[in-house]
Amino acid sequence: MKNILVTGASGGMGRATISHLAKGDCRVFALDRVPCEANENVIPIVADLTDPDSVTSAFERIKTEAGELHAVIHLAGIYLLDSLVEISPEDFERAFRVNLGCAFLVNKTFLPLLSTGAKIVHVTSELAVRDPLPFTGLYAITKAALDRYCYSLRMELQLKDISVSVLRAGAVDTGMIGASTAQLDAFCRDTKLYSCNAKRFRRIVDSVEAKRIPPERIAKKLAKILAKRKPRFAYAINRNPLLILFDILPKRLRFSLIRNILKDKKEISL
Repeated sequence: MKNILVTGASGGMGRATISHLAKGDCRVFALDRVPCEANENVIPIVADLTDPDSVTSAFERIKTEAGELHAVIHLAGIYLLDSLVEISPEDFERAFRVNLGCAFLVNKTFLPLLSTGAKIVHVTSELAVRDPLPFTGLYAITKAALDRYCYSLRMELQLKDISVSVLRAGAVDTGMIGASTAQLDAFCRDTKLYSCNAKRFRRIVDSVEAKRIPPERIAKKLAKILAKRKPRFAYAINRNPLLILFDILPKRLRFSLIRNILKDKKEISL
């Protein structure tokens, strides 16, 4: 039986992934601040992945119960929508601490348990390798940083016969979609610097998130990556054609399009 560690276990993708893996020849150690439902092959462990002591405590428990890990799947993360000049220093730092720092801390702590040939898979974002849209910049920046961290980690851990891969996912039908909508509404209501048209901004967001896939597809894709003898570094799922087309455009044209779509028409005429 393979021992697999999953972070962000209580989220939509986490629950689907745990359920899918537990049906096979896997024992899943499910880490999150909120425990998921336990069964014969799922062991929930409550842990704050931003707290080194909490992560160390989880490490000691898994070391005692399993002895080694065959894979680590990273699903923990947060979504923040705000302007880069209005967001609070606390939220700015929290985005990096959760989206990048948790991955660093878990990988560093659990490395001694990883067996030869073990796999580490991070679910990043389709935005990780694309230029950010306005007001989603911090989320895209942290995911891009995570993507580059994973590339560097793969360079290093290949020397220990451990593979590192990323799954760049597009919109997934989880609770995070609702959170992004709420944050969008709050931003358009509370921003002091940008009199952007909320309806036009919503149309951009809705077009990006229109084609959502169920979290079960993420779970199946992760299982396929784990089953490969030599996984590639990067995989993608549910790529958004509008984002692909937008990235093809010259940067000057991209800036102009966004400016004309979002900026108040009176301000543009001035």
